[in-house]
Amino acid sequence: MTAKKLIPLSVLILLTAAFAQKPKLTLDEFFNSVSFPSVEISPDGNSVAIVAERADWEQQIFRKDLWLYRDDAKVSSLIQLTQSGHDVDPKWSPDNRWIAFLSERKLTADKGGDSDDSSKDEGVSRLYLISPDGGEAFPLTQGDEEVHCFSWSADSHTLIFATRNPWTKAQKDEYKKEWKDVVQYRGSERGDTIFALDVAAAIALHAAAGRREKSDTEKESDVIPGARVLATSPLRVVEMVTSPDGNKLAFITNSINQRQEKFEDFEIYSLDLTRVAGPPSPGTLDDGNPGVGAAQSPRQLTHNQAVEINLRWANDNRHVFFTVEVGDAEGSYKDLQPHLYWVDSETGTVLRWSKDFVGPVEYYAVTGNGVLAAARVGTEVQMYSVNQPSESLRSISGWAGTYAKISASTHSPRVAFVYSSLGKPVEVCLAESASKLEQARPLTSLNKLLSERDLPQGKPYRWKADDGTSVEGMLIYPPGKFEAKHLPMFTLIHGGPADADGNHFEADWYQWGAFAATNGWLVFEPNYRGSSGYGDKFLMQIVPVIVSRPGKDILEGVDALVKDGIADPDHLTVGGYSYGGYMTNWLITQTTRFKAAVTGAGAVEHVGNWGNDDTTFDDAYFLGGRPWEAAQRYHDEAAIFQIDKVRTPTHMVAGADDIRVAVLEDYLLEHALYSLGIPNKLLIFPGEGHSLSKNPWHGKIKVREELKWLEKYGDVPAAGN
Repeated sequence: MTAKKLIPLSVLILLTAAFAQKPKLTLDEFFNSVSFPSVEISPDGNSVAIVAERADWEQQIFRKDLWLYRDDAKVSSLIQLTQSGHDVDPKWSPDNRWIAFLSERKLTADKGGDSDDSSKDEGVSRLYLISPDGGEAFPLTQGDEEVHCFSWSADSHTLIFATRNPWTKAQKDEYKKEWKDVVQYRGSERGDTIFALDVAAAIALHAAAGRREKSDTEKESDVIPGARVLATSPLRVVEMVTSPDGNKLAFITNSINQRQEKFEDFEIYSLDLTRVAGPPSPGTLDDGNPGVGAAQSPRQLTHNQAVEINLRWANDNRHVFFTVEVGDAEGSYKDLQPHLYWVDSETGTVLRWSKDFVGPVEYYAVTGNGVLAAARVGTEVQMYSVNQPSESLRSISGWAGTYAKISASTHSPRVAFVYSSLGKPVEVCLAESASKLEQARPLTSLNKLLSERDLPQGKPYRWKADDGTSVEGMLIYPPGKFEAKHLPMFTLIHGGPADADGNHFEADWYQWGAFAATNGWLVFEPNYRGSSGYGDKFLMQIVPVIVSRPGKDILEGVDALVKDGIADPDHLTVGGYSYGGYMTNWLITQTTRFKAAVTGAGAVEHVGNWGNDDTTFDDAYFLGGRPWEAAQRYHDEAAIFQIDKVRTPTHMVAGADDIRVAVLEDYLLEHALYSLGIPNKLLIFPGEGHSLSKNPWHGKIKVREELKWLEKYGDVPAAGN
C-alpha cells in the first residue's frame, strides 16, 4: 500500500490565500462606477435625496437619477425615485412634503410627462416636482427658456426661480426673420427674470389643463404658468437661496455668455421678498412680463474681484455665507484657496471665517449653531466645525480620507455626506451627529463591486525643492506591491492648478490613477506649487511662472523618487489633463527622461489661449498681465517655443467643442510633433467640451488608449507583468 503524501500546512495556507485573493479591477468595472453629484438631507433629518450618476453605454449618456433614502420608525430603505436619466439639483421643501429638481427630460404634447419623441424641447432644463411618498414627477415650467436656478420659500408655498427674459412668439419670429441663423456675439444677449410660482396653484393647473396655446403677443408664459415677476437682471442668475425667515432672497450673477471677462458680472445681490405683490391676475402683464407688481431693483451686496459660489444663509437671517471659485473677496484680484466668507446683507461688509486655517474649505453646511466644513490639509479632506468667524476650525474625529458634499439638517443633528479613501470607493453616508462621524453608516452600496476588487494602496510622499520648500504628493502602488522598490512610474498631474491629489477614490477618465496602478504602474501624483491645501503663499508661488516653477517641483519629485530607489529611472512616463496637460506639454520640452506622455486639453501657448478661454481672469493673473502687458513671459512660459527639444512619444486628446482650453491648442501641438517626426496620436471627441461629460465611451476610450500608449512606449508589459 502506497502512503499518501501530505501537503505541508504552510503550502495549504499559501494556496488558500491565493484562491481568496480579490480579482483584479477591469476597465469595464472601473468605468461602471457611480458618482454622487448631489446629496440633500431633508429638514427633519429622516430622508436623504441623492443624485447618482452612472454611464449608460447603450444610450451613450451619463444617467443622472434621483434616489431617496428614508429612515422612519418601521424601516430604512433606499429606492430609485426617478428614471429619466436627466435629473439634478434636488431641493427639499421646508415642510418635507416635496422635492423640487431640475431636469432636461423631454415633454409630451399634453401634460408634460416623459416622451420618446424627438421633440424640440429636448435638453431644456425645467423645474420639476415629485413627492417623496411616491408618484410621478411633473414639470412646473415649460417652453424654450431654461431654468437656471431655484429656491423654496420658507413656508414651502412658493418656488422662486430664474430664466432668461422671455420673448413673445412675435419677438422670436421677428428676430429669426431679420437674422436667420446668424449669431450676434454679445449683441443678442439678454439677462434674466426672477419669478415666483405658487406651488399649489401650479399643481392644480398641471392636473387640470397641462399645456395651453399662446397668442403671438403673449409672453412665454407657458414657461411659467401663473408665475409673477420679482426682479429682472441684465446678467445671468446662477444661484439663489431664501433666508430662513422667508423675508430675503440672495442670488449670484454670472455673465450672460458665462465667460469671466469683467469682475462686476460676478456679484451677490439680495431681494426683499416682503415687497412681493400678491397672486397674478389672469392675462395681466406688467413691465413686459407675466404677473403683477412692479419688478424690484435688487440690492448689490458685494463689490469685489472674485467669482462667488455656494450661497447659504446664516441662521441670523442677516448674513449670507459663500466661498470663492477664483479671485479674492477682500482685495484686488489674486487666486486664493476657496475660503469661507459671509457678507452682511444690511451693510455689505464681507468677513472671512477662520483666517488661520491653512487649506481650502471645499464644502460646508450651516447647522443650528454654526458651520460644518470639509476642508483640506495636504492629502486629507477632513470634517471641521466652527461657530464664530474669529474662531479656528475645530477638527472632528472621523475616518482618514476625503469627506465631500456635506448636507446638514435644520431640525436634526444628522449629517449626510459623501466619503471615500484610496481603499474605499465613494458612497453616501449618514451620521447621527457631527460628533459621531466614526459611527456613520453607508446609505448606498452602488460601488460595492469596486470594493470587492484588489484595489491599490497609497501614501503621501514628501521632498525638498531646489529653494528649500517642502513639496508633497501621493504615491499609489500596484495591488500587492505596497512600498515595493524600483517600480515603473507614471507621473499623473492634477489640473486646476488650484487643486490637490490625496487620500480619496475616484474612478473616471480624469483621475484614473487607481486604474493605472492596477495595471502595474506606481502612480506619482505631485501637489506642486500652485496646489491647494498648503497655504495661500504656496498656492501663489506659481505667479508669474505658470509652468516653469511647478515644473521644477515635479521633476525634483521624480528625481527624489529615483534617488530613493522607489521609481525605475528607465521606465518613467508622464501625463495629465487640463492644467495637467499644460504641465505635461511643458515637461517634455524640459527633459527627455520620460519614455511616454499622455496629455489632454492642455495649452502650448498663452496668447490664443487667453483669448479663447472662458476663464480669462486667472490666465492674466498667472502670467502677470494680458498678452500685450507681459509679452515676454507669454513667450517664455510657452511650450511651443521650445518644442524642438521634445523626444517623447506623445498621445493627445481633446473635446471638439472645448473653449476652456480650445481644441486648437491640441491641433497646434500635434502639428508641431508631426513636423518634428515625434511619434504622436491625437483623438478628438465630438460634442465634448472641456469636461468629457456627454458620452461615457469617450472617457473610456481615452483611458484605454492612454494606457496602451504608456505600455507601448514606456516599455512595460501590460499589467506590469
